[in-house]
Amino acid sequence: MIKRNLLVMGLAVMLSACGFQLRGTGTNELSLKELDLSARNAYGDTVKQLRNALENSGVRLYSGAPYHLVLTNEQESQRAATYTGGTRSAEYELTTVVNYEIQGLNKAVLLADKLEVRKVYVRDGNNVTGSSQEAKRVRDEMRNDLVQSLMVRLQQFTPARLDELQLKADQRAKAEADALEAARRAQDATPQQSPMQIPAN
Repeated sequence: MIKRNLLVMGLAVMLSACGFQLRGTGTNELSLKELDLSARNAYGDTVKQLRNALENSGVRLYSGAPYHLVLTNEQESQRAATYTGGTRSAEYELTTVVNYEIQGLNKAVLLADKLEVRKVYVRDGNNVTGSSQEAKRVRDEMRNDLVQSLMVRLQQFTPARLDELQLKADQRAKAEADALEAARRAQDATPQQSPMQIPAN
C-alpha cells in the first residue's frame, strides 16, 4: 500500500514537472492584473463566464483600465452531419465562433482574433425534449471550452508585450495621420482651374 502511494505521488510529481495539469485543477494565472471587459451581448453567458474566470484569476475588472478586452461578435450555428435511412437528421454539428479584440490607449486595436469550437451531438427524432436538453448541454460545454481557450491566450500577453503592440499601433496611427496631412497639403498646393471663359460674340 505504501509503495503504491509512493508510486502515485512520484508520477504526480513527474507529470507536474512536465507542466501537465488535470483539466479544471490548474490555475489561469495572468500577467495582466487590470482589464476592462465588454461584449456586444453584454448580458450573454459567455461574457459572464469569462468575467468570473478573470476575477477568479486575480484580474481587477473596471472601466478605464489600461487595456480593454472586447467580445465583438459571437455566432452559433448548426448543420446536419449525418442522416438516417429516413432522411431524418441523426447527428448535428454545432459551431460557436467568438471574435475578440484587445484595445489599448485611444481605443487602438492591439490585437484582433477569433476562437472557434465545434462539437457533434446525436438528435433523437423520437425524443425532441431530450435532444434539446442534450444540445443545450453541448453548447454549455462549448462555452466552457471557449472561455478556457481565451484564458490560455490571455496568459501569453504580458504588460510588456501589450506595450509593444501599443507602440506599433501608435506608429501606424501616426503614419496614417501623416499620409492624410500630406495628401491635404498636396491638394491645397494644386492650383484650382478657373471656369472656362467663353468669349462673347
